Amino acid sequence: MRSLIHDNIDSDRERQVRRVIVIEGLANVAVLSLKLVVGLSTGSLAVLGDALHSLSDVANNAVAWIVVRISAQPPDRHHPYGHRKFETLAVFVLATLLTVLGIELALGALRREADPTIGDRWTLPLMAGVLVINVALAIWEGAWARRLRSDILGADARHTFADVLTTTVVIVGWQVSARGYPWIDTVCAILVAGLVLALAFGLFRRAIPILVDSIAIEPEAVGNVARAVPGVRRVKAVRSRSIGSSTAIDMIVTVDPGITAAEAHAITEGIEESLRLGLSVDDVTIHVEPDG
Repeated sequence: MRSLIHDNIDSDRERQVRRVIVIEGLANVAVLSLKLVVGLSTGSLAVLGDALHSLSDVANNAVAWIVVRISAQPPDRHHPYGHRKFETLAVFVLATLLTVLGIELALGALRREADPTIGDRWTLPLMAGVLVINVALAIWEGAWARRLRSDILGADARHTFADVLTTTVVIVGWQVSARGYPWIDTVCAILVAGLVLALAFGLFRRAIPILVDSIAIEPEAVGNVARAVPGVRRVKAVRSRSIGSSTAIDMIVTVDPGITAAEAHAITEGIEESLRLGLSVDDVTIHVEPDG
């Protein structure tokens, strides 16, 4: 029964995540369109670079939607631990894409001659509208990421917040450039590239430890929780890792060699429940040995 309830909760969570991604994707398409209109109208490399950034947002939303569907699938013969690492893999791919785009933008800015940017009166309000959309999206998606404990939504929310900073820098550089300082547009394009690379670095730091199975919880903390369960004599080994937004623990505990199999099973259930409540652990595998 508990497994069925847990599966239903996971299913609802994944549907919510996909809904947020779809709304975010539609908003990013609108933002991309506005930036392209302004960039092509003004000739600002910084604005066009920002549009390229938004293009990566749209592509990421499409990939993320597909990946979340895959990660929601239950464990199978070839993926006995489930498919949640596909979500982390998507974060890694996004970081890689941003790294390539950031480097290309910086190189393009350095190679380009500084030309004055132009713009009609309507272009500035359009970019201001982009700024408002991104601020609202970052706050909204960040709240859903915390509520659903979704790494991919959290990464996308931070990405959107970086868009806010990027667009602010772009608008300032573009306006100053239009007033007789065209080299400012080149400087702002390089700053945008730096912000994109910094964002990519942060995503790499989040994804790589999960992909290489770095420790998720200190073994001392797990051991303290397990030893507090009546019947546990010693905790001999503890291993932990993250699987997407979930945490898995493998451990060996010793018990009185004279107890029955049913009593040993009750002890393991007590450990599992304590770890779920105390450390928010989702997957626990316990090997029981006689203490001797």
